[in-house]
Amino acid sequence: MLIWTARISKRAKAALAVILAGVLLAVVLLLMGRSDDGQAAQWQLTTNEDRVAYLESLGWQVEPEPVETLQFLLPEKLEEPYLTYNELQDSQGFDLSACCGMQVARYTYTVTNYPGRAEGVQANLYVCEGQPVAGDILCAGADGFQETLVYPAEEG
Repeated sequence: MLIWTARISKRAKAALAVILAGVLLAVVLLLMGRSDDGQAAQWQLTTNEDRVAYLESLGWQVEPEPVETLQFLLPEKLEEPYLTYNELQDSQGFDLSACCGMQVARYTYTVTNYPGRAEGVQANLYVCEGQPVAGDILCAGADGFQETLVYPAEEG
């Protein structure tokens, strides 16, 4: 049997500890970048089936065909009402500013499983270059609301 021994100075040990800490930090940052915040970017929403599957993955049940499809050009710079809407989007990990000056499609679906509401709720899904870039759940009317795509938690 052959045994090797080495003498390592305190400076070398400290340098090795710093290098290992840096590698560990890089791994943690890489893994954080692959967490749920990046989940929307992993979806390719090029077909209606893709869009319905995306909404279902968030917990929403929707009618299989959109009630409205709209194509529009997002301005080069976000101004109202886009700035306020982008604040809602930021809270769920989206950012419309990445699509400034680009063509965006809005697909509106009828939601069939909103808690406590049998009808009148819609899901808007905004897609740019096949990627989801924004979305909301909307109910018009006197007691209406506009919320993120995050499925509401059960109360109780």
